[in-house]
Amino acid sequence: MRIATFNVNSITARLPRLLPWLESSGTDVLCVQETKCSAEQFPHDELRELGYTAAVHATGRWNGVALISRVGLDDVVAGLPGGPDYEGVQEPRAISATCGGVRLWSVYVPNGREVAHDHYGYKLHWLRSLTEAVAEDAAGPRPFAVLGDFNVAPTDEDVFDPALFAGATHVTPAERAALEALRAAGLSDVVPRPLKYDRPYTYWDYRQLAFPKNRGMRIDLVYGNAPFAKAVTDAYVDREERKGKGASDHAPVVVDLDLDAA
Repeated sequence: MRIATFNVNSITARLPRLLPWLESSGTDVLCVQETKCSAEQFPHDELRELGYTAAVHATGRWNGVALISRVGLDDVVAGLPGGPDYEGVQEPRAISATCGGVRLWSVYVPNGREVAHDHYGYKLHWLRSLTEAVAEDAAGPRPFAVLGDFNVAPTDEDVFDPALFAGATHVTPAERAALEALRAAGLSDVVPRPLKYDRPYTYWDYRQLAFPKNRGMRIDLVYGNAPFAKAVTDAYVDREERKGKGASDHAPVVVDLDLDAA
């Protein structure tokens, strides 16, 4: 089975690239973040023509997550059980389902904005709630993974210049401790290989030629439990999909599984 995670930064804007990528990559399940559309606007018909069905949790212009699968979508849960609200609303940032015998979550962790902002506290609360919500599956016997845009670089090796991020979100000790707590629930970091250069960055800003200069970050993560990690045969960042006109500012992370080994 081939599973991928991709912050598309608007599925409507990315659809002319996404559909041929799904076909050429042979992806069985795609975890999508930042759909930037409502569930009614989601391109179900176009995906169905390629043999995919989708479970979507999205409400409008911002945020939004989905699972796109050609191997089944069972026991779908939209939202983060027990998760916090922001400004009175639980944002559409998580969705889970069982696809071909693998339980998967697609998550879009809050950005945090600035350390002094209340959005940062919301981000930490959201990560704590995620850890509580996945603990049973993380420790269980079924292959299980949480994939998505975590908006946290796990280590200094995951940013192109740690000094430039000093005092900013995405690299603070509290955010990294939240990821450590998530892993401690029974998950490990499935680190992909880069297709170019020496670090598997997954995000590059649109500005200041960040992509051609490889001034990136690894913030799109795959955290799998022991059966999932045992089944992994390969993982890579599809950096080619970040190139050219109309690309997202993120690249897909692709993971291949041999479920007979799980």
